[in-house]
Amino acid sequence: MYAVIMSGGKQYRVSEGEVVRIEELGVDSGSEVEFKDVLLVRSDDNTYVGKPMVAGAVVKGIVEKVGQGDKVLVFKYKKKKQYRRTRGHRQHFSEVRIEKISVA
Repeated sequence: MYAVIMSGGKQYRVSEGEVVRIEELGVDSGSEVEFKDVLLVRSDDNTYVGKPMVAGAVVKGIVEKVGQGDKVLVFKYKKKKQYRRTRGHRQHFSEVRIEKISVA
């Protein structure tokens, strides 16, 4: 069984027991979270497709880790003009273990 959820403007394909790294949710480690923006649920015998969301579908999980990703360097320059800029960025994330996918 798997589901397609939306979080942080992005879509993720998740299964029960899987650990997914998504955009930061703003909650602490060990907290329970519910995703109600479920676009699709696929079980062994049925497929539920939302228009745009599946009515009554909920994906529950537990936040295992909150952190920052690897640093991405952005380097800009213009030749012959002595212009150079370096910027760094580290994206915040939450790792969520998917506990249960249910359709009411």
